[in-house]
Amino acid sequence: MDPRLKRRIFYFYFAGLVNLVLGLYVLIYGRSFLSQGTVLMLVLFFFGFAAVDFYFPQALKKKWADYQKQLAQEQQRKQSGQA
Repeated sequence: MDPRLKRRIFYFYFAGLVNLVLGLYVLIYGRSFLSQGTVLMLVLFFFGFAAVDFYFPQALKKKWADYQKQLAQEQQRKQSGQA
């Protein structure tokens, strides 16, 4: 896999963990200094972005695998056309 893609996937997972931690912090400790509606909105915001941050690496991996499969098929067609 391309190193740039691996780095991007790592950054998405790291951002997802940060969003999870922030969401849990707001969920646990935010009630003491924020209103209930604000806590709910912030928790949904952080957990929503965490879900997106964990979804994107899977989509990137799938897209990379499809691209590699397409390249292999094109290479195979070229080889069979030359033979």
